[in-house]
Amino acid sequence: MADFSLISAPPLAGHDQTIGDTRLFAPADLALVSVALPLGGESAAIKAIKTAYGADLPDPGKSVVAKDGVRLVRLGPDQGFVIFQHPSPDANEVVNAKLSSKVYTTDQTDVWTALAVQGPRSRTALERICPLDLHPEAFAVNDAARTVMEHLGTLIIRTDTDGYLLLSASSSAKSFLHAIETSLHNVS
Repeated sequence: MADFSLISAPPLAGHDQTIGDTRLFAPADLALVSVALPLGGESAAIKAIKTAYGADLPDPGKSVVAKDGVRLVRLGPDQGFVIFQHPSPDANEVVNAKLSSKVYTTDQTDVWTALAVQGPRSRTALERICPLDLHPEAFAVNDAARTVMEHLGTLIIRTDTDGYLLLSASSSAKSFLHAIETSLHNVS
């Protein structure tokens, strides 16, 4: 019998390229854990998040960078994401331990693929394939929204003046990468 082991890896792991003056890369060791505020326990859940991360859970459609570079994203009244650098496959346990079981958590790391776009042409490239108004007056730094890009469901988070974190289904990672690359090439 063959002696081998399987190693889990994100579908776009190691991708890093510069197109024109804009960088497109897959952030390394990015963990995503969804959080759901329990009905009737919202206040305790919000307090637990503030205690654990040193920041309030932002309003829906917003994100905030908390302690240790953890990004809290609010997707709706009772749901959000905790996004952070974590190399091992126990992200859910890490978040759940910090939140003292006051919040329902689910590890979403393998469900999503992430791409970061940074550079002066990032907004121009994304505007070609995203129906949202990404102008800074309409979509500010730390704003977050669900949308579609090239018919692929996407969560877009503005991380900086010229930076975005894009999350899409890992099952269509190569198609997602191709859409972003093609748009960057078309504006470079």
